[in-house]
Amino acid sequence: MLKPVSLPPRCRCPANPASLPTGREHPWLAPLAGYSDLTFRILCREYGAAVCVTEMVSAKGLVYSGAGTRDLLAAAPEDQPLVVQLFGSEPEFLRQAVEILREAGYGWFDLNMGCAVRKVMRQGAGAALLDDPANALAAAKAMLAAAGRGRVGFKLRLGVSGEYSGPALTDLALRLQDMGAGWLALHPRTARQGFSGQANWDAIARLVHKLSLPLLASGDLLTAEDGLRCLDLTGAAGVMYARGAMRNPAIFAAHRALCQKGSPQKTAPLHDMILRHMALARALGSDDRALRKMRSVIPHYARSAPGARALRDAICRCANWQELEGALAAFFRIP
Repeated sequence: MLKPVSLPPRCRCPANPASLPTGREHPWLAPLAGYSDLTFRILCREYGAAVCVTEMVSAKGLVYSGAGTRDLLAAAPEDQPLVVQLFGSEPEFLRQAVEILREAGYGWFDLNMGCAVRKVMRQGAGAALLDDPANALAAAKAMLAAAGRGRVGFKLRLGVSGEYSGPALTDLALRLQDMGAGWLALHPRTARQGFSGQANWDAIARLVHKLSLPLLASGDLLTAEDGLRCLDLTGAAGVMYARGAMRNPAIFAAHRALCQKGSPQKTAPLHDMILRHMALARALGSDDRALRKMRSVIPHYARSAPGARALRDAICRCANWQELEGALAAFFRIP
């Protein structure tokens, strides 16, 4: 058995709540590889995200102190409630990873059973676990033993191949529920589909009626109106925004306004949102890395604005924050 390792103080998570909020008025931020870092999570929380999930963290990489693994776990007092998403196929590494994280103060965990990236699936992890239910359940048991009942969720897809097998998914979901899962999240596409085609919200609705634990819906939730329509059609316990949040973090404010007032509230101008993200990036990240990240993020935010391509080209040439601010001011015609 490997000797457990400790996380450095800067990664230590503050006290976490006794339960996670679910329900119509509590939208979650999905785990987004390469995207949902501490900076982005705090931005989404400022707009109303009720729960955030980290980027996908390798259980084996964490146990072996892999380079870069721990940067994904940076947390802050305002970054709560926080769920750490792990991936892996070996129950022992998943158990040890949860124990390390528990020792560091993290309290909520998720096992990725939906990632369709080939290099992840080749390890038997991600969506590949759906083709090996015995190992999937062994991994779930190991994580729940380390974390405690109700403190682990599971992100699922419909299956691996193009042929959706409803009974197999339902059986896995029910067994995870019986083992003590706290929640499930379903992206209703197969791994082979990736993000192509249309999300099968009917599959969410069918699974909702089989379960007593919360089922969160994902897939094709690009606007707050999509999120509320999905909730109405499926009866899911909540929604988990992914691509919709990547394109516009204010989706959480719009979602809450729709729930409370029946119409989306007017949000801050796009320029203000970008400047806030930049300010958080500079405060919370290393300068060079934060600048590179913002140069890749801003085009997502401005993709629908006239002249977005010219902005992207200008941003790619920015070598420092002052040049980036100047490019934005010119694009938005701010004196």
